[in-house]
Amino acid sequence: MVEFSMANAQAFIDEDDELDEEPGEEIESAPPLNVGEEREINSNGLKKKLLKHGHGWETPEFGDEVTVHYVGILHDGTKSVSTRDKGEPFTFKLGQEKVAAGLDRGIVTMRKGEGALFTLPSETAFGSSDSDAVSSNSVVQFEVELVSWITVVDVCKDGGIIKKILEKGEMIGPPGDLDEVLVRYVVRLLDGITVAKTSEHGVEFYVKDGHFCQALPKAIKTMRKGEKVNLLIQPQYASVDRDKDSDSGFPSIPPSSILSIDLELVSFKPVINVTGDLGVLKKILKEGEGTLTADEGAAVSIRYTAKLVDGTLLEKRGFDGEDTLKFITDEEQVVAGLDQAVTTMKKGEHAIVTVKPDYGFGNTEVKRDLAMVPPCSTIIFEVEMLEFTKEKDPREMNKHERIQMAQRKKEEGNLLFKNGKYQRAMKKYEKATDCINEDEPFEDDDQKIVKSLRVSCWLNGAATCLKRNYFQEAIKQCSKVLEVESCNVKALYRRAQAFMETADLHLAELDIKKALEIDPQNREVKLIQKNLKQLQAESNKRDAKLYTTMFARLSNENSSAAKRLKVEETESKNEENVGEINMR
Repeated sequence: MVEFSMANAQAFIDEDDELDEEPGEEIESAPPLNVGEEREINSNGLKKKLLKHGHGWETPEFGDEVTVHYVGILHDGTKSVSTRDKGEPFTFKLGQEKVAAGLDRGIVTMRKGEGALFTLPSETAFGSSDSDAVSSNSVVQFEVELVSWITVVDVCKDGGIIKKILEKGEMIGPPGDLDEVLVRYVVRLLDGITVAKTSEHGVEFYVKDGHFCQALPKAIKTMRKGEKVNLLIQPQYASVDRDKDSDSGFPSIPPSSILSIDLELVSFKPVINVTGDLGVLKKILKEGEGTLTADEGAAVSIRYTAKLVDGTLLEKRGFDGEDTLKFITDEEQVVAGLDQAVTTMKKGEHAIVTVKPDYGFGNTEVKRDLAMVPPCSTIIFEVEMLEFTKEKDPREMNKHERIQMAQRKKEEGNLLFKNGKYQRAMKKYEKATDCINEDEPFEDDDQKIVKSLRVSCWLNGAATCLKRNYFQEAIKQCSKVLEVESCNVKALYRRAQAFMETADLHLAELDIKKALEIDPQNREVKLIQKNLKQLQAESNKRDAKLYTTMFARLSNENSSAAKRLKVEETESKNEENVGEINMR
């Protein structure tokens, strides 16, 4: 045995290291260890003495593959075993206790490059024959240097796809099902034979479409841009679609093979489901500036090309000296799909927007600048957002500007309502009331105008909700009016309509009664009163039929019960008579 002392520990300590705190290390809420400081780090009595600071903030986890140098130290201070004597570190999977029981719990507290002295409790200080390192219960201390580790991820939580992270990527990702990815990979059998490989450029595909084998997209959805991994794929995830293989000329893959894939996620283009139903998809080719997007009501300037799926050019704007396209979003100045996609774009953003017929030109044939659009065509727009000016926020306006904005939005809503565009009309009424919300005080001269505007927008909003069958929202809008004008006949009338639709006939009757007390000759209110009486009569008939059926059922049940009781009584008397005869 070689005599070992703390002087040997200086191999782990840089001369420039000072006894400062190790940033970020916290064990059971304790302060970070200083170099040379020792502390018990778990309830099992494991002690750790910091010999050298590590790098960064990350630590390995159970299941990761760690590479360490270690020295086993006996009670008397002599060295039992050392990887340094062998000239190479030892690699093993954390959690399997390949070196000594309990030591893994110390290693998970270490950072890359860190050196530490661990003192193991006597009852756990024994080695594993697997490591060929420690063979005596007398070993109680280990000096450990964490050289590196590889993060290991069980992608499907069933051992079918094991991912080892060889090189971490950027903080971008992971990609989703809709995204288009660019990857490079090499596929090998366990004997090292290469069976598939991409070109140096790599291969592009949409994650949802899959590629090569089903394991590939599953793993890619856990990766970040630039990340390099090794995948160990069990047969249930290794079935290969040769039609999607990037190269030919490789040996065939035997059935039930385990595959090893070196995979790099070179880059990916995010694809946004703008409408939520896959009707409008936006693939980002170039990210825009900052975080602000155009939003509804913004004045935008874009350049774009529009093509059919077969590549036929329909129109273009903003190229070869042509003027750019300028419009206000959410004003139906362009097709709905392009309009909605543009509201999600940042300044400088460049994207491909795929618009299905429902959000494009529908089932009609339409003439564009350069070609006809056939019915039910999908349109591919390539769009660059040059600039936009967002609609001024009411909080940035003075009171006079807010009143003017509210009046303008109300008028725009009324025009949309007359044209049957109820959803957009409702948005205008909501924007109008946002400009003159009740939290903001107005001068006495303006208060009457503001109140009238609010009431008008709420009433019109209720009418819009009735058209769209949003009856609860209509009730809410009318109730707002009645809170400030309890005798508003229109509000009572429209709320009664909504109550009738929700079968709240008693509440509808109360509103109609009050409306007629205020305006006895109101023809519209009298008409719905007549409709209400008809509904009440129908409801009473249904109730009567229901109760008749219910009472009939009860009567039948009672009659059956009486018959059973009579039969039981008769049988009981017969049994008594038989008993008397037998007694005689």
